[in-house]
Amino acid sequence: MLGRSGLSRTGSFRPENLGQNALHMIGHLCFTLFVIGVLVFTIIAATYEPKNPIFHPSTKIETFLTSSSNATFRSDNTVVRTGEDFMVSNQTAFATFINAKDVVETKEGSTDEISLSRCEGDWKEPIDCKDPEVVHLMMKVVIERFEDIHFYQFGKPAPGPKENTCDMAWRFRPKEGKTVAFFKDYRRFVIKRSKKCKLSVVSIGDYHSGVNASKKKRKNQKPGFEQGGVPLPVVGEPINDSLPVVESEIAFSRGKYLIYAGGGDRCKNMNHYLWSFLCALGEAQYLNRTLVMDLTLCLSSIYTLSNEDEEGKDFRFYFDFEHLKETASVLDQQQFWEDWNEWQRQDGLTLYLVEDSRVTPMQLSEVKDSLIMRKFGSVEPDNYWYRVCEGETESVIRRPWHLIWKSRRLMDIVSAIASRLIWDYDSVHIVRGDKARNSDLWPNLAQDTSPNTLISTLQGKIEDGRNVYVATNEPNISFFDPLKDKYSTHFLEDYKDLWDENSEWYSLTKELNYGIPVDFDGYMRASVDTEVFFRGKKQIETFNDLTDDCKEGVNTCNTATS
Repeated sequence: MLGRSGLSRTGSFRPENLGQNALHMIGHLCFTLFVIGVLVFTIIAATYEPKNPIFHPSTKIETFLTSSSNATFRSDNTVVRTGEDFMVSNQTAFATFINAKDVVETKEGSTDEISLSRCEGDWKEPIDCKDPEVVHLMMKVVIERFEDIHFYQFGKPAPGPKENTCDMAWRFRPKEGKTVAFFKDYRRFVIKRSKKCKLSVVSIGDYHSGVNASKKKRKNQKPGFEQGGVPLPVVGEPINDSLPVVESEIAFSRGKYLIYAGGGDRCKNMNHYLWSFLCALGEAQYLNRTLVMDLTLCLSSIYTLSNEDEEGKDFRFYFDFEHLKETASVLDQQQFWEDWNEWQRQDGLTLYLVEDSRVTPMQLSEVKDSLIMRKFGSVEPDNYWYRVCEGETESVIRRPWHLIWKSRRLMDIVSAIASRLIWDYDSVHIVRGDKARNSDLWPNLAQDTSPNTLISTLQGKIEDGRNVYVATNEPNISFFDPLKDKYSTHFLEDYKDLWDENSEWYSLTKELNYGIPVDFDGYMRASVDTEVFFRGKKQIETFNDLTDDCKEGVNTCNTATS
């Protein structure tokens, strides 16, 4: 009995209760571990400061700076609605892009100098532009200097012409303003090293002053930035808009082509031109054919300095041909006919002629001939190219607006103006006189605007003392003198050095035009003027909102955003 009593168990340790007790103990243990884990995670999250592998001062950043990613260009114009305008509505794709300002350490009240971690050799030696500490100083200073832009990527610095200068490039986007395009800038830094081994930035040059950091675009270099599979424009990158050529006789003979000839579209306004051209391009894509296009335009008298229609204007003066040839199958008309005349007979190439615009693309889908030529007559308006895309064809052929971007040579002027204003300005769009009511350049406008009306319109919308860019067709700038009492006003003419005979734009377009200088015509002026307007932080327009048709991208649409 006694032996059994010594071996007796309390109720809690009876065999039938052991399973329950074990479950309770395991539950308490798991809860305890969970609480400890939460505490540890909270402490780490509150105190841990990770070293950024790109921008932390103690980390070499040369790997990042030698990144070779690139992009093509895309941006904003108001005279004609083009491809980049349709990408503005979806900007959420850029939320994950790196903003360098978020990862480069900056301190409030910091100065444009740093102390070197090591001090070796003569302090008068040339500045090593690739030294990580020098690079970090340049990035830090430029980010603090230009507070109104988001930096996406810095390029590898290059030595300047003097021993104390370095050139560096970066890609960026303005924080505010209607633009989806990326921009590239490269500037020259003057750097000073003191006897106490302190580095300081003495000055930063103007827009595109750091020419040694501007790399030429490599052949077949792929875009670096895309949205929905479509490359985004990068204003400031080198341009390669040379004419495409067919690689061989075999390749030419195997191709299928479409060409539009004649018609009444010549010398019409630019909206009319694009509405017709994109109809032809849309049909070519529907038929899976290469569009043979004439790159020489007739500029309407409403844009020319002579007030007369002017032939011989290059498509590339106004639009981004590099993007077009990379995203669509197109050939220059002159080059095509040279190849056709050489190989047509011996290779048995055939032509299918269409002389009635009522013949639909659907009816041509089974044509096997090498070339389909649509020939238009002389009776307007039935001989307009866009007639092909009317009627039942309208629901089948979609104009590929996304393939037409604005000239990056013009957009570079826009970027230069905005950069001179440090991307920190408001803008107002004013169109006056008969052009405000009659010209296709400025549709949907309100009545004429007087200075008093304008001041009252801006009252309470734009703060006194702000930089205000005035986009206008008014040649008499003194008309806006009353605005100067309240604002620092700026006009397109203030920046005419950007297209005069000493400018980069002048030399590039002259080279493109076989050594003949190119006029900065009315269409170019209106394009640049409106683009600068759309980059303002606040934008006050003196005309009505866009119509529904304009929002759909039809030919009456002139106002656009990028």
